[in-house]
Amino acid sequence: MNYHFNFDVVKRNLPLMIQGIELGLFMTVISLFLGVLLGIIMAFAAISHNRFLNRLAALYTAFFRNTPLLILVYITYFGLPDLGIRLEKITSFIVTLAFYAGAYMTEVFRAGLAAIPKGIIEAGQAIGLTGIQIKLKIQLPIMFRSVLPSMSNYMISLFKDTSIAASITIPELTYQARRLNVETFRVFEAWLTAAVLYVAVCYTIAFLLRRFEKALRIP
Repeated sequence: MNYHFNFDVVKRNLPLMIQGIELGLFMTVISLFLGVLLGIIMAFAAISHNRFLNRLAALYTAFFRNTPLLILVYITYFGLPDLGIRLEKITSFIVTLAFYAGAYMTEVFRAGLAAIPKGIIEAGQAIGLTGIQIKLKIQLPIMFRSVLPSMSNYMISLFKDTSIAASITIPELTYQARRLNVETFRVFEAWLTAAVLYVAVCYTIAFLLRRFEKALRIP
């Protein structure tokens, strides 16, 4: 084995890699927030008695869950300008990731809403709550408590998906590791450091979210 490890180049470029992590986390949080809002709307559409809304929710989830994220990113960033819609790189990726996340959140929320006992909803109706009040004060709080573990796991997955942003030269962690690899030819150092940083960040996110779940757990 003639390869000699040299992590000095990693130390010099570590601030840029940390900035890449911060950018990845920023895109993750914004995309998840928008995806949750979209998922809530589509989940209620999926369980409604309106056939049009049912089909719309089914079509949305089927398209975004069965299309690779990289293809969606290319469609948004390279395809939409041909239709006269131009988005900045980071905005383009966040929008794509939000729709992608929303499709998965739709199924998570739909299952959470379907698991709520009908008796609880009927009790709300019996005391005179409107449909909106039942959704806001009964269904959503109960649903969020039940699906929080799934949301936590998906947030970690979504953060790892931000690595695809490197394909359109957004300077997140994977892009910085690739740049370091190209400029210094230190293959193992660049990608091993990126892997360790991803593991560290994902483990930290998981730890914090587990603490949050315990705080919200009903005794």
